[in-house]
Amino acid sequence: MSELPLSPPPPKYPNKSGFVVLGRFQPFHKGHALMIQEAEKSRLENHPGLKLIIAIGSSNRPETLRNPWSSSERSEMISCWLKEEAGFDAIIVSIPDIEDPPNWVNHAEKYHGSAGVFFSSDQYSCDLYSDSNWTVIHTPLIQRDNFEGWRVRETARMLSTILDKKAIDTVLGVSTPKSVIDYLFSNDYLKRLAFLGEGGEPVG
Repeated sequence: MSELPLSPPPPKYPNKSGFVVLGRFQPFHKGHALMIQEAEKSRLENHPGLKLIIAIGSSNRPETLRNPWSSSERSEMISCWLKEEAGFDAIIVSIPDIEDPPNWVNHAEKYHGSAGVFFSSDQYSCDLYSDSNWTVIHTPLIQRDNFEGWRVRETARMLSTILDKKAIDTVLGVSTPKSVIDYLFSNDYLKRLAFLGEGGEPVG
């Protein structure tokens, strides 16, 4: 595998410490929405002085069925949901992969800021952040069977050649916020899935 580009590069002035939620959001689905709502509730109750930061991982991965949407597109999905459905604000940052887990947190801090609070359902990520002196909140997976990313992508791929918006809303709406479906449909971002030739195996 060729070395991944560092895209985007770290900002000149990274964010201050915040309340960080990290994910790939491929695409942003209702499981993510529930997790971020829980994160915001926890932030308000326990760490109101920190800003909510949503960190989008894998910003530098090439387009595949597992990574069909760019980091800017995923940022727009989240922005639409925050504005139209969530009712609260967040800082959104994109972080490239480096394929070096022991150094991940040090790398990610250049984007989302230094040690604050890390909120996640992924135990491995929690351990990495805990080892780097972050306050960690481990939340259980929410409706995992309904909201696994690969299942949502496969459903979206089955609908990728369908032009009936009502049908798409009905089927994809089980797992995906309406604001995100509207964004994907209006920009023709579902169609690309029809031309990605991977198998759709359960890969998270």
